[in-house]
Amino acid sequence: MNFLTDGPEDASRTLILAHGAGGGMKTAFLAAIARGLGERGIRVVRFEFPYLSAGKKVPDREPILLDAWREAVRLTGDAKELAIGGKSMGGRMASMVSDELGVRRLLCLGYPFHPPGKPEKLRTAHLASLRTPTLIVQGTRDQFGTREDVAGYELSKSIHVEWLEGADHSYRPREKENTARAIELAASFLD
Repeated sequence: MNFLTDGPEDASRTLILAHGAGGGMKTAFLAAIARGLGERGIRVVRFEFPYLSAGKKVPDREPILLDAWREAVRLTGDAKELAIGGKSMGGRMASMVSDELGVRRLLCLGYPFHPPGKPEKLRTAHLASLRTPTLIVQGTRDQFGTREDVAGYELSKSIHVEWLEGADHSYRPREKENTARAIELAASFLD
């Protein structure tokens, strides 16, 4: 498993960050998040799921993605001391193993509550009982779950959702400002 690391090696806080279905660990978005958190003294470790490492475009099946998360945590350090999360699919998969692994925190940047245009196909069942302290940074116009959609979901009290007004799943428009806000929110949450 290959890693990219930002921030101080001796940081007191470490976040493992995974990519979304459409891009790898070197996307401009993940690089900006990692750099921004690194500048705030947080060590950020990025990795890629096996399908991208193998040069494929279609994501692996869920068990393989979850095993990749388990391996990333095992190779990075003591789960109790780690935060995990990611963009879209990466955050969703992290949310599915966070309680099992006993990590300290969970950060989801644009959670895919449902596929675009298919609000009936919810990906939220496990979120009702999630115990890991969680921050979801979501755009109010995110096609994977708008503020109106999410208001009707049963979410655990451990989950806090911060809204980026007018933003979509990629934090556009005003991507730079919205990404900066997500970094601020994440840094505060990880403290």
